[in-house]
Amino acid sequence: MKALFFNGSPRKNWTTVKMLDNAMKGAADAGAEVELIHLYDYDFKGCKSCFACKLKNSKTNGVCAIRDDLRPILEKAHEADVIVIGSPIYFSYPTGEVRSFMERLMFPILSYNAKVDEVTGEVKSSLLGKFVPTAMIYTMGVPSEQWAADCHYPEIFGENERFLKQLFGYTETLCTYNSYQFSDYSKYDIVEGTQERRAAYRDEQFPKDLENAYQLGQRLVQKAEANN
Repeated sequence: MKALFFNGSPRKNWTTVKMLDNAMKGAADAGAEVELIHLYDYDFKGCKSCFACKLKNSKTNGVCAIRDDLRPILEKAHEADVIVIGSPIYFSYPTGEVRSFMERLMFPILSYNAKVDEVTGEVKSSLLGKFVPTAMIYTMGVPSEQWAADCHYPEIFGENERFLKQLFGYTETLCTYNSYQFSDYSKYDIVEGTQERRAAYRDEQFPKDLENAYQLGQRLVQKAEANN
């Protein structure tokens, strides 16, 4: 049982990685072999629309045909039993590295010859051929109440959920809010009181978020074992 975790943050020791680390601990305690991959360590771009993966009798076997730093990572992901992607939110979206990675990961296993399940009515458009529990972990500076009231995050995140479920069979979303951006907020041009508000969240709520991440890691491995 192999569980892969992808850090889509340029930082390797901040909120996103802490959440991923706890999810990894949960997966490891559930019996999985775990690995964390930092996407910013690799030189790659998004889908180039070459359509090599859509040729009849394609030899790509569901892995993007582009030969760059990401190719061996995609091969690992194609064989994984659990996939978790973590990203901070920049201007309402995951980072560019995450978006490019997801294009390269998902497009080769998306079938243009989709079929509808006669029993469930679900669209079957995946060439992967197996059930792989997935999850997105998002970290963001906005308060939880602003997430739903003032932003389009539910719609944006919902699209990622839709395609991950469609292609891999199962997905979850886990968010943490009021994320701590700096060690010393007094050095930066930012709204007064932000550090105090986020410190209060970090002290009270973030331990609960970390526990939720741990349980997420355990749950995904258990689902993978139950369905394969």
